[in-house]
Amino acid sequence: MVAAAERMRSMRARRRAQGLREVRLVTPDPRSDAVLRRIAAQVAALNDRDEADAIAWIEAVSEFDELDASGRHAAG
Repeated sequence: MVAAAERMRSMRARRRAQGLREVRLVTPDPRSDAVLRRIAAQVAALNDRDEADAIAWIEAVSEFDELDASGRHAAG
């Protein structure tokens, strides 16, 4: 039986041959009480006016495809 490390090496080689590369992400654990407290403190510190300004700007510069009456994307 092939060792797990060899199977992983083989899988990475196959993916590299396909032009792919493995990327690992490490993020804070949202189940952690410490992380939840930190997020809550950051949310509480947000300024409502600044957030509204940011959302207004995002909406102003965003491009949304308009739908026609049938729900399909309008041409053009």
